[in-house]
Amino acid sequence: MGIISLEQADRLYWLGRYTERVYTTLNIFEKSFDELIDGIADSYDEFCKSIDIPNIYESKADFVKQYPFDPANTDSIISNLNRAYDNAIVLRESIGSEALSFIQLALYEMNRAASSKAPVIELQKVNDNLLAFYGTVDDQIDSENIRNIIKAGKRIERIDIYARLGSTQKQLKREVNRMIPRVEKSGLKYDTQKLDTIKELVSADTIDYYKVVNEVEAIF
Repeated sequence: MGIISLEQADRLYWLGRYTERVYTTLNIFEKSFDELIDGIADSYDEFCKSIDIPNIYESKADFVKQYPFDPANTDSIISNLNRAYDNAIVLRESIGSEALSFIQLALYEMNRAASSKAPVIELQKVNDNLLAFYGTVDDQIDSENIRNIIKAGKRIERIDIYARLGSTQKQLKREVNRMIPRVEKSGLKYDTQKLDTIKELVSADTIDYYKVVNEVEAIF
């Protein structure tokens, strides 16, 4: 693999971010699904607050339908999966057909879930395919830079979401320690000071979660 263009690097980075966004928010949604079905009326409002998205939903039934499956909703899971797919299609030559196929399969299962009365099984298959995508990235992509750009995006997105969720210090420190080497090996220009600041923030006695989000978003 030769020199990676700025456009290609940007798409690789966002492929990592969007796939991780789908994977993590889908896990959170699946854990909340039983509460929604069992009739806890305001649990979808708590869910929206937990991942820092606007509550635009009229009812829990509207939330269960729209949040995972409405492509017109920019915060929906399927919208983020569509963005991942759009990047993967353009990057076919860089990531390979097998890696692309797992994004396609994830989208297929998401669409199946949208028409299912009990979508949890199909939603789990979405994440199974995303895990297979990451495994293929490791196994099939020879370019270390390409692998590291995807994984830098993945790790940055995870820290972003975990900070919004107010995750434990142990979780955040673990993810920061996993993210930093990927950023450093990505071959992209990054702000070294931001990495140092993030390490300090997640090691503080009291974590300023929104500052963590702001700093991690400004690494590149």
